[in-house]
Amino acid sequence: MAKVPYAAYLRVYEPLAAFPEPERAHWAEYARRPRLPGLQDELRAALGAVVATPPRVAPARESADAFVTWLDGVLCVCPWRTRLRSWQAMGEVGQWLMPQSVVDSALPPGVRRRASDEYTRWRERNPDARPWIRSALWHVPVRWFVLFADDEREFREVGRPSVDGVSRLRYRTPMVQARRRVARGLRALRETMPDGPMVGALTDVGRWLEEFHPRSLVELDYGGLVYTISEDQLAADHSAAEVAEGLSALAAGDLERAQRIYEGLTDRWMAVRERQFAN
Repeated sequence: MAKVPYAAYLRVYEPLAAFPEPERAHWAEYARRPRLPGLQDELRAALGAVVATPPRVAPARESADAFVTWLDGVLCVCPWRTRLRSWQAMGEVGQWLMPQSVVDSALPPGVRRRASDEYTRWRERNPDARPWIRSALWHVPVRWFVLFADDEREFREVGRPSVDGVSRLRYRTPMVQARRRVARGLRALRETMPDGPMVGALTDVGRWLEEFHPRSLVELDYGGLVYTISEDQLAADHSAAEVAEGLSALAAGDLERAQRIYEGLTDRWMAVRERQFAN
């Protein structure tokens, strides 16, 4: 079966108790299904909407699906919220590293305008809505690694038992740890480079995390990037450890070492990101 690349994901799984009724009952029943849809199922549905004629920027209805996991015996749920995420992704079109003519061919301006108007009306009725999932095309944003420690890294090689038979790389951490690391990272950044771009980017991530239950689980999943990065490169990738080392250098006042680590990390991820232009 064809696989759909090339995005990474930052997800929050909230405990079932965090959801109001009747949504709580829905997720409790949902988790008892014999087969639950996975990442590739969600991506194929989204891709089918984009290649439709005319393209559908967002589904007509919100998804009733989710990713589920268990944390210390507690069911935790990460709703897809595909419709909301599709609208929000439309606002990031200007950040795509591709010619405007290609963007307009994939998502014509008229389609984007209608979707934007629809989202504006929906947002007026749902001002507090937020997604449980953030995504990044062709790379993992450096700020995401701040949330995790190297010993939370989970890497599965090709050949080891898996659902899809491919490498997988992810990090998982309790919400309390993710928030603590964001606070430490921001403190180091604000003391040494308060006007740097990482301050605003990490502040945004921290505010997003504050929206969720304190006993949630935070996950960074390399997702479809495992199809475009070699297994050797994945095995050698310890980006979270590098980010932690860089922040420690900042806190110690060693700006030269911190800059060297940051530049090496961003250069490596830019090389991955540029593969989207390969023939």
